[in-house]
Amino acid sequence: MAELYLIRHAQASFGAENYDQLSDLGHQQSQSLGKALADQGVSPDLFYAGDMQRHRETLEGIQVGLGHKKSPFILHTGLNEFDFTGLLNARFRKGGAPALMHKDRKVHFKTLRDTVLAWQQNQIEDPPESWGVFCARVEAARQAMMIEGPKTVLAVSSGGVIAQMIAALLQTPAKQQIKLQLQLKNCAVNRFIFSARSTYLHGFNETPHITAATAPLLSYS
Repeated sequence: MAELYLIRHAQASFGAENYDQLSDLGHQQSQSLGKALADQGVSPDLFYAGDMQRHRETLEGIQVGLGHKKSPFILHTGLNEFDFTGLLNARFRKGGAPALMHKDRKVHFKTLRDTVLAWQQNQIEDPPESWGVFCARVEAARQAMMIEGPKTVLAVSSGGVIAQMIAALLQTPAKQQIKLQLQLKNCAVNRFIFSARSTYLHGFNETPHITAATAPLLSYS
């Protein structure tokens, strides 16, 4: 069976004017993960990423660590994160947004959890995309990546997409998606094994690049 390494992007720039770029720590995380995967003997023969800056920068760092040096990759917009800023703004379009919703991590993620649950129930008026559209494009990305031929595929995406792909595979209630998402570490590896007939979750939220000596590389947002 073939294997898909689906990796959450490294630490982006929460609270900055441009969130969609890696922090200095994020660049360290991505290269360290690539080196750890190389030490495990992982040698992808196909790469995928969404078209967000943090996806591309993470993939480039991983490829440097692997020794591939910016190998070509397939861009798939189904791997893009849902627009969480737009979703939060849509929920509070008429007011009532918590103070520092986009600046304070604790406030942001608590509010995001409740907002995603409302989004799943179609309770948010005019969101950037519907929950159904989001799920459909994630599934399209999964099918595109899990094709016959390549033995090892490596893809970089975001927490919401990865959590939904896992939740759908395990056929969990929709609310489990956000619970999975909020657990995901930056640069966490999620592994799937697949064939033309079957797909299995083989690893969740793994961080082979983090040891006692590299503990400062651990981050969640």
